Amino acid sequence: MTTKTKKLALRTGNQMTAEGAVKAGCKFFAGYPITPASGVYKGLIDLLPLNNGIAISSPDEISALAYCVGASMRGVKAMTSTSGPGWALMIETVQYALITETPVVISVVQRLGPCTGGATQGAQGDILITEFATSGGYTIPVLYPSTAKECYELTVEAFNWAEKYRTPVVLLTDKEIGMTTESVDYNKLNPPPNISRHFITENDADFESWKMYGFDSPEMIAKFAPVGGRVKVTATGSAHNPQGNLKKNDPETLAVLQHLEDKIQVHRDEMVLVKEDIEAGSDTLIISFGITARTMNDAVKILRREGRKISALTIYSMFPVPEKKILQAAEGAQM
Repeated sequence: MTTKTKKLALRTGNQMTAEGAVKAGCKFFAGYPITPASGVYKGLIDLLPLNNGIAISSPDEISALAYCVGASMRGVKAMTSTSGPGWALMIETVQYALITETPVVISVVQRLGPCTGGATQGAQGDILITEFATSGGYTIPVLYPSTAKECYELTVEAFNWAEKYRTPVVLLTDKEIGMTTESVDYNKLNPPPNISRHFITENDADFESWKMYGFDSPEMIAKFAPVGGRVKVTATGSAHNPQGNLKKNDPETLAVLQHLEDKIQVHRDEMVLVKEDIEAGSDTLIISFGITARTMNDAVKILRREGRKISALTIYSMFPVPEKKILQAAEGAQM
C-alpha cells in the first residue's frame, strides 16, 4: 500500500523510521536485531526488497555498519539500526566513515543503562555517547524526533545531511518513541526533498584536478567517486592527504583532518531544526527533546491554563547544538 492510498494508520516510530528511509532513497540495510530497535530492522527487511533495495541480517553490529559503509562507498544510500550496546560496538566503524567521508545513517533507539542495560526500558542516556564517540571530538550530526511522524521526516533529513556533507549521521530515538503505536496521518507528512551526493564524472570541468577529499574552502564538500568505478579511489582509516594517501605530519593531511570538523561547523546555521513555542512576556523557558518533549508540551498547556506565562523549545537537531536558537528563546527567562 502506498502513502497515496493511506490517510490514517497506526504506526510505531520504528516503522516510520523504516518508511522514511525508503522515502529518502535508501537502497541498502544491514542490521542485527536488538530491542528496542528491532522494528527498524524488521521494517527495512520487509520494505527494501519491494523497493529495489537489499536488506540483510548481519552476524553482529560491527559487521552491520561495515556492510553499510561498504555499500555507501559503492555510491548507494545505506542505513543500519541499533541500540546503546550495538552503538558501542560500532564506534570504530563510525570513525572510519567519518575519516573516509562516507555518507551513512545509523538509527540508535535508546534503552536504559550502560552495557546491556534494560532492553525494554526507555531512557535518553545515549545522547552524549552518540555525539562524543570519536577520537578528536569531531561533530557527528545527531537528529532526535519526538513523534512517529517526525521519525519519518527526520529520517529523510538524516539521509540528506549524510549525503550533502559526506558524513555519518545519527537518527536518535528512544524505546518509547520507537515502540509506541500512535496514529499517523499520512496526508500530513512533510519530509524535505531528497538530496543525493554529487558524483564526479569524466565530463566535469574539474575532473582533472579532482581529489576525493579535496577542498578549496571550509564549506566545500568534494564530489564523490564510488569504489570500483571508473575513477581511482584511495580509502584509508589512517590520516591522509586530499588524494587519500596515508601521510603523517603533513600540512595537507592536517588540513584534511581539520576540514572534517570545519565542513560541519561552517554549515551549522543551515542544520538548525527546532520547534519554538514562545509566549510574549514569559520568564520561564523549558527545553526538551525526544519523548520528554511531549511531556513538556502537556505541562506547558496546563500551566498556561492556570495563567502562567511560559515558553517551550523542542530541539530536533541535537548536534551541532543550535546555540543561537537556544539563546534567542531564553531571552527574558530568569535563571
